[in-house]
Amino acid sequence: MTATSASASTATEAGAATEAAAATAAAGKVTVLGLGDMGSAIARTFVERGFRTTVWNRTASKAAPLVDAGATAAATAAEAVAASPLVVVCLLDGTAVDAVLASVDTAVAGKVLVNVTSGSPAQARTYARWAAERGAEYIDGKVMGDPPDVGKPHIVFPFSGSRAAYEAYEPTLQVLGGVAYHGEDAGAAAVEFMAQVAMGFELLIGFLHTLKLVQAEGVDVAEFTDRLAGSVAAYPPLLTSMAQAVKSGEYGPDLGSLDVQAALMDDLISHRESVGVESVRMREVKKLMDERIATGHGDQGFSSLFELLGK
Repeated sequence: MTATSASASTATEAGAATEAAAATAAAGKVTVLGLGDMGSAIARTFVERGFRTTVWNRTASKAAPLVDAGATAAATAAEAVAASPLVVVCLLDGTAVDAVLASVDTAVAGKVLVNVTSGSPAQARTYARWAAERGAEYIDGKVMGDPPDVGKPHIVFPFSGSRAAYEAYEPTLQVLGGVAYHGEDAGAAAVEFMAQVAMGFELLIGFLHTLKLVQAEGVDVAEFTDRLAGSVAAYPPLLTSMAQAVKSGEYGPDLGSLDVQAALMDDLISHRESVGVESVRMREVKKLMDERIATGHGDQGFSSLFELLGK
């Protein structure tokens, strides 16, 4: 087979996968590979919503509660893939996904793979190419919530990848919670997920350091947090204006000019260090402010520090 004919063949198979998805979405057949806490919650939600659900897990005993609930257990991953047009993959990490995909290989032809395992954008794009080479459609997804939240509106599943497959199976995926499609780049959902999670960790570690500071000064941390909540509520408009400044490259004095903001930094740093609280982030901010001011941008705001990141 020539490269051209092979390409045409996989394209035909991928098209067939989309047609199969559209034709069978209403039939309610789905396979879930991986029955950890999240995979089990996903499978159980499908079962409870009336889907004919096939499950597989490397440790077969984990399937027992789901079988009792109405699922069908497959002996192998390939057998599970064969059972349904829609295959949801929810494993521990990329290494586990690699091993399972290697075991099913060409059995995915004509299927739609939805991989909700945590991983990088680069991994997602690699899996999309892998699926296309075997005549399957690929949707990458991430889970922004905890297992008990699956099936509830406040859990969010960002998805990206094959538009045709996503549109065909969107009603099915919606039973898992809130869904959002981020485009045909298979890595886009991972970008969204990693950015959202990273922001959360950055915020929360800063919050814990702040509580350490407040506690060291003898202030009640719970009462302080009640007051802080009111201040944090004012941040969304600021975040929006900062993002717009970064996008346009036009930096106004969002929190006041850097010349004024920088004057606070030595006090913030010395206060933290006087009570034994970590000051690494404050020192980083001061360094960036000083550098920006030194290059003639002291009239700009905090958002302008973006220009120095990564340099």
